[in-house]
Amino acid sequence: MKDNKPISGFSKLSKTQKIDWLVQQLKLNTETANFLADFESKNQDAQAVIADLSENHLSNFHFPFCIAPNFLVNGDYLVFPFVTEESSVVAALGKAAGFWANRGGFHAEIIGTEKKGQLHFSWTGDPEKLKNHFAQVEERLRKDTASITQKMEKRGGGINTIQLKYLPEILPNYYQLDVSFETRDAMGANFINSSLEQFGKSLKLWFSEQKDWAAEERDAEIIMAILSNYVPDSRVRVWVECPVEQLAETSDVASAKRFAEKFVQAVHISRNDVSRAVTQNKGIFNGVDALALATGNDFRAIEAGGHAFAARNGKYAGLSEARIENGDFRFSMELSLAVGVVGGVTALHPMARLAMQILEQPSAEELMQYLAVAGLASNWSAVRALVTTGIQQGHMKMHLSNILNTLKATDEQKASARLYFDKREVSFSEVEQFLKNDAGN
Repeated sequence: MKDNKPISGFSKLSKTQKIDWLVQQLKLNTETANFLADFESKNQDAQAVIADLSENHLSNFHFPFCIAPNFLVNGDYLVFPFVTEESSVVAALGKAAGFWANRGGFHAEIIGTEKKGQLHFSWTGDPEKLKNHFAQVEERLRKDTASITQKMEKRGGGINTIQLKYLPEILPNYYQLDVSFETRDAMGANFINSSLEQFGKSLKLWFSEQKDWAAEERDAEIIMAILSNYVPDSRVRVWVECPVEQLAETSDVASAKRFAEKFVQAVHISRNDVSRAVTQNKGIFNGVDALALATGNDFRAIEAGGHAFAARNGKYAGLSEARIENGDFRFSMELSLAVGVVGGVTALHPMARLAMQILEQPSAEELMQYLAVAGLASNWSAVRALVTTGIQQGHMKMHLSNILNTLKATDEQKASARLYFDKREVSFSEVEQFLKNDAGN
């Protein structure tokens, strides 16, 4: 029976003590410690870095590190690294890369790189009074953060605009400082948060120094200071295009036209139906997240901002668009995201550093483009499958190995199963039955 009470000071225990407690508390196998050790890197320096990335570390959780070649982006061939447990995602990305490499490749351009953060505060004075003094406030805020922004400014970044917003519809006496930042090749979270927290201290001090104001006007309550992962002014546009007839992999131009029309219809549905839109965007982030993980970027922040961007017009919609115009097919997307290529996990994690080498050490702007390309490529393959063979045919074939491993098939059985299912639909029950029949022969 486990102890039904909390444990104090757990984070201060050694790794061995944490594992011992877990084994005893949950009555785990006594070999659990050896099992956990088996998943740690034999490279002690690398393992030390990985262990320090998080709290209460016990071992490593492995995901496949994969690559897909043939990504032609703005005229240059690239190999994309991906971290994902879903084999069909990598297969789909590779297939999309090869398909579009023969049709001009992917085109991408940066629309903007401006990030944002907010200082939230409450103040009981007259909004017009604060508005009239805001130029003075802004000057003080910039002066007090000069030591924080100095290095970033030398790299061409810094604080761009500071906007005062009075929002009583959210809370009584509630204000925001809505601040835009440029962080160059850094994701910039620490820089932005440090600047905003200093804003809070400086703003509170500025109010207290207004000696000719009423006592209640000299006090502001700082609610919080934090970056925003909604970055609509940091975004990238990506597209592929070709004459409709080139969509056919044979000489059947009529089938290419039918395919293009169905593809455009499917994308149109995702732009107007939320149930389809969520799944459409999930397919986009299959590619985006896998590349973000490989390069040590925060895929959760990218996803959160991307989904908010999908609802920017007042309803949640699919992020990609497709059209046929004057005989040409065009598939495109705008994606809002913030990434970094210096500092953080990207600089620390040995596999993330390798991923950056594989990508030929891109700038933050280039990585933004590559992430968007991965998203559009993933979406292309998914929608193409949906309007032709259906999603399950290719998806389940890629999961055949997982099913065989789950059913503990031998190497000989795996080889036989792959031959058998090469031209057949795959399902768990069908594979299970095949193995039973194979064992009976």
